[in-house]
Amino acid sequence: MLKHAIYKSKYHNKLGQFYSTLIKEKVKQGFHVHPKLDYNYLATNVVAIQQNIVNRGYERIDLNQFAQLNEERNQIKRKLKLLNTKQEEVNVAMRRAIKLSQSAAEEWIEKGKQLKLEIKPLDEKLSQIEDQLLTQGLKIPNDAHPNSPIGSEENARIIKTIGTPRNNNEYQLKDHLQIATELDIIDIKQAAIGSGSSFYYLQGMGAFLELALIQYAMHKAHAKGFYGVLTPDIVRTQVAYGCGFQPRSDEHSQIYHITTKSQEDPAMCLVGTAEIPLAAKMATRLFAEKDLPIRLAGFGHAFRTEAGGLGRDPKGLYRVHQFSKVELFAVTTPDQSESMMEEIRDLQEEMFSELGLCFRVLDMPTKELGASAYRKYDMEAWMPGRRKWGEISSTSNCTDYQARRLSIRYCLKKHKMNPGNAYFCHTLNGTAIAVPRIIIAILETFQQQDGSVQVPQVLRRWLPGEPEYLTPSSVLGKHEFSF
Repeated sequence: MLKHAIYKSKYHNKLGQFYSTLIKEKVKQGFHVHPKLDYNYLATNVVAIQQNIVNRGYERIDLNQFAQLNEERNQIKRKLKLLNTKQEEVNVAMRRAIKLSQSAAEEWIEKGKQLKLEIKPLDEKLSQIEDQLLTQGLKIPNDAHPNSPIGSEENARIIKTIGTPRNNNEYQLKDHLQIATELDIIDIKQAAIGSGSSFYYLQGMGAFLELALIQYAMHKAHAKGFYGVLTPDIVRTQVAYGCGFQPRSDEHSQIYHITTKSQEDPAMCLVGTAEIPLAAKMATRLFAEKDLPIRLAGFGHAFRTEAGGLGRDPKGLYRVHQFSKVELFAVTTPDQSESMMEEIRDLQEEMFSELGLCFRVLDMPTKELGASAYRKYDMEAWMPGRRKWGEISSTSNCTDYQARRLSIRYCLKKHKMNPGNAYFCHTLNGTAIAVPRIIIAILETFQQQDGSVQVPQVLRRWLPGEPEYLTPSSVLGKHEFSF
């Protein structure tokens, strides 16, 4: 899961302007979803929200000013409601008077003009205040689950550990890069020439290993009721923003922005996770309560600049700019979201157990929650060659955070399918398989003293020849000349 997507300084100064500019220009590009934030909720929970911002490590905003602006907004709305009621009464009286005579209608026409003069500045003031509230409101992260630990990564709570970490008691264990190089299933040197650092080729049986992981994950998800989707790798930047990807002040951009032909074209970017296009697939839609929950399993490619990550796990496949990924995504009612989070976690645990990995499940603390996450579980596999735990998956309940920004709504069974009766859905996401990290865990966990690697039983059906072991002499791609 991509936790952060754009520079915080840019986010705080420009994201609200980005939305309000689109609104004012009436979106020439043909698509825009106006975020529907609950200003009254935000204004009446100032103390709790401010503490949540501190707990998450986000930049403080003046919530007292926000509350004052909201009160001014409510006062103006009350005045406008009275004036609009009067205007309706005047219009009715004017239509009756016109039937009698033009002179009889003049008085009402004049009253109507006077009411318009009173309404116009109030409408303009209301629009201005709502722009300010939107700009400030978009900086506020989601609430945090009361059981989420407070603080940074070291405060994560270990829920369970499955399996026993492998160590060097038997023989000196190699890291994944050495193993993959000896098996000739990876080429980082040539990838650096063509694409730069932190790119790679998977080749021979390495290519089939990626495809096997994807097939395995998609089949497992399908068996659990998730609907398969192949997602676009490019989305409108507004959609990425709508998913809530904002970094903290000490974090940097993860997004690759795409240069479009002209400024008239919508801003576009490469996706950092299939969560984004899967959320977009649900955007602007109105669902019947009986049709929820909706479960999707999306395969796509993830692109991340990893800015600010230089020197952090630069070796091999652990931190790369592009990788394949199967993502789980769900749309639920508010009452269904917590049980859906456990359902996604159960599926992840089942997959990693079947792959034979040693892994642990963590309840992540507040500073590790993305802006959209109400609660997040991480799963870390023991990577014997790296001699430490490494994140392989996560699951987040975003409650109505994304739904409010992308207009994902539902109607209760007792109501007709009418937007006026709609409530905001909850959205959840979880990584089924992030290919490079799982390949690391497999190579390092199942390495043998002779240099071979045992293939997990559940993957063999998708490898040519269904081998039990990958060995330097048997790996596809070995030719008389070197690639």
